[in-house]
Amino acid sequence: MLCLGIESTAHTFGVGVVDEMGNVLSNEKDVYKSKPGWGIIPMEAGKHHRKVADSVVKQSLDKAGVSMDDIDVVAYSRGPGLPPCLHAGLNKAVELTKFTGNLVGVNHCVAHIEIGRLTTGLKNPVVSYVSGGNTQIISFAEGRYRCFGETMDVGLGNALDKFGRAIGLDFPQAPKIEQLANNGKWVNLPYVVKGMDLSFSGIVTECIKRYEKGEKIENLCFSIQEVLFSMLVEVTERALAHLGKSEVLLTGGVAANKRLQEMYEVMCRERKAKFKVVPKEFAGDNGAMIAWAGILTYKSGQRINPKKADILPRWRTDEVEIGWIRKI
Repeated sequence: MLCLGIESTAHTFGVGVVDEMGNVLSNEKDVYKSKPGWGIIPMEAGKHHRKVADSVVKQSLDKAGVSMDDIDVVAYSRGPGLPPCLHAGLNKAVELTKFTGNLVGVNHCVAHIEIGRLTTGLKNPVVSYVSGGNTQIISFAEGRYRCFGETMDVGLGNALDKFGRAIGLDFPQAPKIEQLANNGKWVNLPYVVKGMDLSFSGIVTECIKRYEKGEKIENLCFSIQEVLFSMLVEVTERALAHLGKSEVLLTGGVAANKRLQEMYEVMCRERKAKFKVVPKEFAGDNGAMIAWAGILTYKSGQRINPKKADILPRWRTDEVEIGWIRKI
């Protein structure tokens, strides 16, 4: 069985082909780039996705060495995400079902988890899912991925990008902050953990104020990473202890940050827990993760009628019935 997956929740239009054994045959993408100093403009990103859709599909099929006649299932990112971007992926997926007839809608967050489990071999982890728009501490329980902690305002990646834009960095800002942080020193910042939830926006505002008052950029980059990452690791450690589990998976776009990985490694070593990071090529948004989650969804019996296919821009991770996991 082969599945072609389409990712289009935000800035990336990605197309991947994966077989039912979890072999990634292709994983092509084209990324929308906003004007300097701007974040994602949803309508413009949607136009970008529609413009590049055909070429990225062709690149992915060519890389996999297959044609649409070989594809058994088409999967698309149904949500959560930006509506203009989601619609671009939906429309292309529905168009491609004329070759297969089989269509499934995939939750973007669940796809990040499943590509992480596939590539790391972890079976029952506490998941730290950190991306631009999402930050959640998740683990499987009773048929669903349950959220044990999450951001109350912006996602970790968006928080870093917002600060980066304010200090004049071009998109994507988070990797540039990581580089600048290597030469920075600590300055005191707020630390906001409320129970099991996190709040990033006030810390970003404080960093911007410090920048406007003349604090060195390198110091602020170092300190904002230390604070935000420490908050995240604290909540993850608490979930790990509460659930009595022994594995931690770091997945999502921000998972590529080396300092964040170091913090998790220290915490997991002290708790004698196994720690794995999703490989870099699957950390950011990509079509392969949608294809793999599409295979799992399809094999669990879930289908979507192409004539009734839709998007769910606010589709939460814990609203998805995980029919492919019976017992862990």
